[in-house]
Amino acid sequence: MNNGHFFQNLPSALPEEIIEVLIAHPSLRIERIVSHGQHSPDGFWYDQDEHEWVMLLAGAARLGFADGRMLEMTPGCHVLIAAHERHRVEWTAPDADSIWLAVFYRDG
Repeated sequence: MNNGHFFQNLPSALPEEIIEVLIAHPSLRIERIVSHGQHSPDGFWYDQDEHEWVMLLAGAARLGFADGRMLEMTPGCHVLIAAHERHRVEWTAPDADSIWLAVFYRDG
């Protein structure tokens, strides 16, 4: 049995975003992501082979999409990002941990 507490064991300093894989399967991956002011590098876009459903559980963030949409994220906000939908993290709160639950999956 693998158990834990989603909001415990958070690092005290985050020079980089922390990504922890909680569950991995050939067609599914669940991650805890912790950000503290990090964002995507200028000009960088995620373009993933998997669909991504992500929920912000704490903090604040802004996602940007290649079609120009911006999505302000507060705790409880979630979004489904289709495979190959180009997106980026524009901003995360610099004064608080932004804690994400991300589910990646493939069709079929």
